[in-house]
Amino acid sequence: MTKPCQPPSTSESRDEQAQDPRVREERARDLCLRLLTARARTRAQLAAQLTKRGYPDDVSARVLDRLTDVGLVDDQDFAEQWVRSRHVTAGKGKRALAAELRTKGVDDEVIAEALADVDADAERVRAEQLVADKLRRERLDDPTDDVKVTRRLVGMLARRGYSQSMAFDVVKVAMAGERERRRV
Repeated sequence: MTKPCQPPSTSESRDEQAQDPRVREERARDLCLRLLTARARTRAQLAAQLTKRGYPDDVSARVLDRLTDVGLVDDQDFAEQWVRSRHVTAGKGKRALAAELRTKGVDDEVIAEALADVDADAERVRAEQLVADKLRRERLDDPTDDVKVTRRLVGMLARRGYSQSMAFDVVKVAMAGERERRRV
């Protein structure tokens, strides 16, 4: 009787494959494609994930350059979509939007171009909408409530990235309008 031959160790063949630059590049590309399937990401976010998984910088650069060439990674498009979405749905101001894009690794020049679409009038209109929505639910029975409500509303706008002067002005006008509305 002869002994059966042992199959080659799969861990050894994996290690050999992992050393092959083409295989590592293919795995890095697959990782990026999986991440992009879930949601759009910036080049810096993908580079950070590749670094976190231990891919060398040259492999990461080749993969990201290729994804950029075919249009799957576009920081300019990402920034424009981010600004449109977060300004409309979350009511974020320019400062907050710029800070969010910086944390995602978008270049300052690209951020400036994306924020150019948001003009001061549109920003003020969105701030007025946010204040009007919150103000309807506030109690204004007592004159001492005005200070609390004003502080609360200005803080809400400040956290969303609106300037302090605009926030105070919007809140002051909205409070006067709401008081008038409630008198009638």
